Amino acid sequence: MPDSAACDDDDLPEGEREALELLERGTLTVEGRLVDASNATLFCTIRSHGAVANCVYKPIAGERPLWDFPTGSLAGREVAAYAVSKAAGWNFVPPTVMRDGPFGPGMCQLWIDIDESVDVIGLARRTDHASLREMAVFDAVINNADRKIGHLLPVADGHLYGCDHGICFAEEYKLRTVLWQWRGEQLPERAVETLRRLSDGLAADGWLAEDLAQYLTSAEVAATAARVEVLLASRIHPLPPEDWPAVPWPPY
Repeated sequence: MPDSAACDDDDLPEGEREALELLERGTLTVEGRLVDASNATLFCTIRSHGAVANCVYKPIAGERPLWDFPTGSLAGREVAAYAVSKAAGWNFVPPTVMRDGPFGPGMCQLWIDIDESVDVIGLARRTDHASLREMAVFDAVINNADRKIGHLLPVADGHLYGCDHGICFAEEYKLRTVLWQWRGEQLPERAVETLRRLSDGLAADGWLAEDLAQYLTSAEVAATAARVEVLLASRIHPLPPEDWPAVPWPPY
């Protein structure tokens, strides 16, 4: 286990700690498939000792091969994104674990019921939403190649979650997102403080680096650390790549 309080499960909110335990140990029952997903994405009920919740289960066996990401690595990248989000204190990614399931090992993530009254298209365009801006920083850290509008999950208490982080953490710069409204602008001081915390965790033999090494290659972990250092040095939101589509298609 990492030795930093920033990622210690004992310091997690009780509800999140319980959710992780349920996801890790509960019995999965597949209720259906989310047909819009490009990879096998199964909507499940999970139960353990009277506790019950809904979750998304993405078995590694259901991943389509990609030319630019190693085969069978997407589920691990989802768990790695959760680790970064948790370590930073952003808590954008719902509780996520790697576990065995009905169709073999895969990613299991708590289902989030979104606030249907929120216009997510309008939300994605806002410039005055602090959490949305921090999500743009999060995406820069994990090198998210697929931040679509439909991956934004606002909930009734005002918190903002994000989902679908399977194609992240590439070594090459592949940031592709709908959140470019702060490009070139100075990072908020709060984001800089968070990046410093991540920098400490991603140092050689750091607690976060050790955690990510379970799911990413050593080169990908090093590239993540390098992206954090670039953001700290420049203190600006990154610019769109010149040789890579800047916005995912379709954007929703």
